[in-house]
Amino acid sequence: MSLGRPSVPRRLVVVSNRVALPDQTATGGLASAMRAALQERGGLWFGWSGKIARHAGTGLHRRQDGEVAYATIDLSRSDHDEFYDGFANRTLWPLLHYRPDLVDYNRKHLAGYLRVNNLFAEQLLPLIGPDDAVWVNDYHLIPLAAMLRERGLRNRIGFFLHTPLPAAGLLIALPHHQELLETLSSYDLVGLHTARDRRALEEYFLHEIGASMRRDGRLHTPGGHGFRAEVFPIGIDTRQVAEAASHAHEHEEIHHLRQSLEGRALIIGVDRLDYSKGLPERFQAYARLLERSPALHRKVSFLQIAPPSRGGVPEYRQIRRELERSAGHINGLYAAPDWVPIRYVNNSFPHSLLSGYYRAARVGLVTPLRDGMNLVAKEYVASQNPDDPGVLVLSRFAGAAQELGDALLVNPADTEEVAEALERALTMPLQERRMRWRRMMDVLERQDITAWRNGFLTRLAGS
Repeated sequence: MSLGRPSVPRRLVVVSNRVALPDQTATGGLASAMRAALQERGGLWFGWSGKIARHAGTGLHRRQDGEVAYATIDLSRSDHDEFYDGFANRTLWPLLHYRPDLVDYNRKHLAGYLRVNNLFAEQLLPLIGPDDAVWVNDYHLIPLAAMLRERGLRNRIGFFLHTPLPAAGLLIALPHHQELLETLSSYDLVGLHTARDRRALEEYFLHEIGASMRRDGRLHTPGGHGFRAEVFPIGIDTRQVAEAASHAHEHEEIHHLRQSLEGRALIIGVDRLDYSKGLPERFQAYARLLERSPALHRKVSFLQIAPPSRGGVPEYRQIRRELERSAGHINGLYAAPDWVPIRYVNNSFPHSLLSGYYRAARVGLVTPLRDGMNLVAKEYVASQNPDDPGVLVLSRFAGAAQELGDALLVNPADTEEVAEALERALTMPLQERRMRWRRMMDVLERQDITAWRNGFLTRLAGS
């Protein structure tokens, strides 16, 4: 344990709710980025094992893979239910996604959230070396730095929020919001996806905490803590996604998909089954497209892939039922013996297949009501055939909209606007499609996952 502030971090310690172990496929951009950072620097990845034990924190599971160590702990059933299903996903998640109507606050859940964060701090502290930099990820672990500081840790600690951050007017609806959110000042650096998110954080600290903004850009709280809040839009491994998509025709599944389309244009959506993704509104917009454009009947097909998540939360079970009814209704209205307008699939697929599905689609439909970034939008663009690229229809409330201005930007709540954008995308001339794709691809190549990771860690080292 270090009680002095180092000048140059030696190792990297990554902390997240879940850990992608060496024998597990890294299914997301974050997992891939963290693995690459750890392999470059050497270090430790710490988090929950994903297992439920009779007693929490009774043992530390350790593994080594080259220069990277992995350490995980188990949670008890009550800790999991109160920390993860409870406060993290029934209180913080809806609040951070601008859904105060879905916030389910329970003091017992807050106590469980704080208890698990304390458990993380207690188990993690002995594993941190004197010159290590610590990178904490996401809303599950907001107070972790404060708990490490209370135990004497003085290392540099950074935090990245992978969700949106609403304005103070919404944040203050959370009971005891100040006691939780003020702990962010214990980090040296807080990273966010967009300038809008940074403004929200700064305004909250200025107006609710009584912090001041120094000339060097650091926020200082009345309690004497100083930290920086900066924008680091997360990217993807652009080259790898493009390469996978270019070879996707080798997969038998991609061949079957193309055959089944029989020359029809494909619209694709890929989202975790979550109320923040705007899926009911998306289905309504597609239905409106078919209603207003009979000429498109039998000429277009919509594939929505939506793997289920968080089945223990009632709102997620409800949205699944709603989407099943909506898909059935649309197909009942418009289907023909040789044409199914909407294909709704609840399975998940490996990235190698998804990149091929993206490449086969004339339109990528990415319309969350709110999203921190949304890497599906970026993966869709990177997967396209440069000679004949598709068109991205993107919610202006996704963080990716701040970078991908050449997508067709829409308000997902406006059914007519989304339907119009879909029709425009399906009929867009090749020259315009190429121009828009090239400009978006330039952004993705410049601001890829490596640039995001290195940008954050360089700033943390100098914070």
